[in-house]
Amino acid sequence: MKPRLSILLLLLTCMAARGADWPSWRGPLGNSISPETQAPTQWDNTKNIRWRIELPDLGNSSPIVLGNRVFITQAIEAEGIRQVMCFDRSNGKLLWKKGTVHKEKEKRHETNTHCATSPVTDGERLIAHFASAGVFCYDLEGKELWNVDLGKQDHTWGSGSSPVIEGNLVLIYHGPGTPSVLHALDKTSGKKVWSVELPEVQPKERFDGFAGKSDGMMGSFATPIVVKTATRQEIILPVSNQVRAFDLKTGKALWYCEKMNPLVYSSPTFAEDSIVSMGGFFGSTSAVKPGGSGNMTEQQLWYEQRSKKHRIGSPVIHRGRIFIGNTDGHAECLDLATGNRIWLERLAGKGADGETWSSMVLVGDKLYIVNRSGDTFVLKAGPAFEVIAINSVGEKSNSTIAVSRGELFLRTQKALWCISETKATASIR
Repeated sequence: MKPRLSILLLLLTCMAARGADWPSWRGPLGNSISPETQAPTQWDNTKNIRWRIELPDLGNSSPIVLGNRVFITQAIEAEGIRQVMCFDRSNGKLLWKKGTVHKEKEKRHETNTHCATSPVTDGERLIAHFASAGVFCYDLEGKELWNVDLGKQDHTWGSGSSPVIEGNLVLIYHGPGTPSVLHALDKTSGKKVWSVELPEVQPKERFDGFAGKSDGMMGSFATPIVVKTATRQEIILPVSNQVRAFDLKTGKALWYCEKMNPLVYSSPTFAEDSIVSMGGFFGSTSAVKPGGSGNMTEQQLWYEQRSKKHRIGSPVIHRGRIFIGNTDGHAECLDLATGNRIWLERLAGKGADGETWSSMVLVGDKLYIVNRSGDTFVLKAGPAFEVIAINSVGEKSNSTIAVSRGELFLRTQKALWCISETKATASIR
C-alpha cells in the first residue's frame, strides 16, 4: 500500500472512531462522504429529535458543524439582512448572529434566497459569502475579522456556490452572471491572492432544452473542489460549457473538458481517482481523471451529452458506483468506469412534493437524501436499490443533511433540527 494512502486511511479511521466535524457544505472531504460509519436511520418529528429551533425566514443553505457549535447562513428578506447564526449543538440555543444589511435590490429566483450558500470553517474562523453583500469572516465567537466586496452578483436566479477553505486560501466562485470570477483570498486578511474571470458564452447548439433562450439560462451554481495529485493541487469547477481545472497556488489554467452544458447546478465530486461533473436541466455528465494538461475532452473516461434526468444535487462516489438524487424524485446509480446505468428508482415519500434539490450524503454504506417535503430517504449504497427507511418531519426542505458524531442536522424552510439517537430530552421550539 502506498504511504500516502496508508496515512489517509489511518486518518479516516481515527476520525470515524471519535466522530468528526462537518466544517463545510458536503463535509470534511468535500465529496458528501462522512468519515463516520453510524448515524440515525429512524426518526419523525418527535422520535429521535434532540431539538428543533424555529428560524426567522426561509433558507436553502445547509448547516455546518464544528465541535459544540452548528452554523447556518440566514437571510431575512424583508429587512435586507444577511447573516450567520451560531447554535449550541447540545440544546439548539442561539449563541450569536452576525451579518450585514444589503438593501439594494438583487435578482433571485422565487424559490432561492439571498443566503443560499453555506458557510465554511477551518476551526479558527468562519467565512460566509453573501453574494453582492460581500464575503465576511468571523471568529468563532462572532467577532468580525474582515470583509471584502467582490462587486455585484447579477443573475436572474441568484447565487448558490459556497466558499471553500484550502490551506491559507478561501476560494470564492462569484457567479453566475456577469462578471463570473473565481477568487482566491487570503483567509487571514481577505486580500485577493489571484482572480480568474470565467465568461459565460452561449454555445452554437444547445441540447438541454433551452435552445434560443439566453436570459438566465446560462451559468454555474457549482461549488469548487480541490483535488490533490502527486505533484499539485487542482481546483475543479464546472462552468458554462466546460469542466475546468486551475492551479491552487496561482490560478493558472491547467486543463479543461468541453461539452459541459451551459447551465450547471451540481458541484463536481472526486473519489476513487475520478472527477464526476453533472450539468443541470438534462445536461451533460462526464468522468475524468485529474492531473491532465490542456484539452482533456477526448481523454474523459466517459461522457454523456444529454442526460435523461435533470439534476440539482451533487453525486456521491462509492465502491465503483455513482449515486445521485435527480430533481424529479428518482434515485439513480451509475457505473463509475462506464457511466452505464445500474438502477433508477422513484423515491416515494410521505409528502406531496417528491422533488429533491439536496445532495446525497454517504455514512458507512448508507445514503441519505432529503426531498422538498422534508422526507429523508435512507438507502443502501449498493448494486441493488434498497430503501432502509423513510423519515419525515413534515416541513419543506431544499437543503442537504450534515453529519457529526453520530447525529444529523437538517435545515427545513421553518427550522433547524438535530436528529440523534442519544438519550436526551428533546427541545422543540
